[in-house]
Amino acid sequence: MFSVTTSLDAEDALHEAGTDGIIEHDGYLEAFFKDRAVAALFGDPVECDSTDWVQHTYDAWPPILVGEKFFVAAPWRTDPTPPGRFRLELNPGLQCGTGQHPCTRLCLEAMEREVKPGDSVLDVGSGSGILSIAAKLLGAGRVIACDIDPDAATLAPFFVGSVDAVRTASFDVVVANINESVIGDLRAEFERVARRRILSGFQDEKGEWACVIL
Repeated sequence: MFSVTTSLDAEDALHEAGTDGIIEHDGYLEAFFKDRAVAALFGDPVECDSTDWVQHTYDAWPPILVGEKFFVAAPWRTDPTPPGRFRLELNPGLQCGTGQHPCTRLCLEAMEREVKPGDSVLDVGSGSGILSIAAKLLGAGRVIACDIDPDAATLAPFFVGSVDAVRTASFDVVVANINESVIGDLRAEFERVARRRILSGFQDEKGEWACVIL
């Protein structure tokens, strides 16, 4: 078994290459491969000891409490859900959006305040589908997800594309955890389709991850 470190945006490529597991560290990913040549496509491979890397990867995703309402856990975790919280369960290896990144947590906290029972919610750039799941747990009456990646998780009604394909004023809330450039380009579209917007995936003037409610 070989390990290699690479950038956070390489997750999709690592899965396509057949990684045996990924651990997300602060600012980089550590991935594991049986084949040294495949690992070398992403950096300088380091031979691992006899550690059970599957279990090691599982252990790297402990459940976390987010905001006042969510308990985010991988499907293999058997930890009981704390009283008064929703269990938000998803496989952290599927797509971007595990609940570990500050922007995802900020979005979930904002959704606690903004998504009301019966609301219609559009999740733009849905990735793993974590925000769509959260909207359902919060009582949203209609949840639609979209992503330009056709392999994004389809845990809610889903279409390949973006917010520009959506009818004007057709949602109560739009949530998007993408990046600053895309958020800027699509801001007028977000305003067009929903009365309330939860936008994240960028840093503020202090370099800290931020989420805005508009």
